[in-house]
Amino acid sequence: MSLVVNKRVNFDYEILETVEAGLQLFGFEVKSVRAGHMQISASYAIIRGGEAYLINAQISSYQPNNELINYDKERTRKLLLTRKEINYLDGKVKERGLTIVPLKVYNKDGFIKISLGLAKHKKKVDKRSTIKERETKRYINRFLKNQS
Repeated sequence: MSLVVNKRVNFDYEILETVEAGLQLFGFEVKSVRAGHMQISASYAIIRGGEAYLINAQISSYQPNNELINYDKERTRKLLLTRKEINYLDGKVKERGLTIVPLKVYNKDGFIKISLGLAKHKKKVDKRSTIKERETKRYINRFLKNQS
């Protein structure tokens, strides 16, 4: 069951591979994510010092009136990956200039997991073709619906 989905990522990026990672969160952040109070549309992941981090992910507080004094909604959160996965992603990012973007956040066996995609940014021409394909499918579905 997906808690948060990044809908914009498939339009802006071409996803080459996906990886599952854990998120290191505070207890009240877990409650907030389970309630769906998270935004990952502008976020990305980086690898620094042999560790992976999620940047620009916003998790608003679960209870706004009971928020911590110095709580930063957009703080950098550590991603829990194996050493092998971190080295593999780091090599791909450095080698081909790819980006690591979050695809969705979900609950798996009581843990909050995030699906990361190794992505290549689409050019404007690719985006136009995506829009054209989507409009064509929509038109065909509408036509078939009216025929029956």
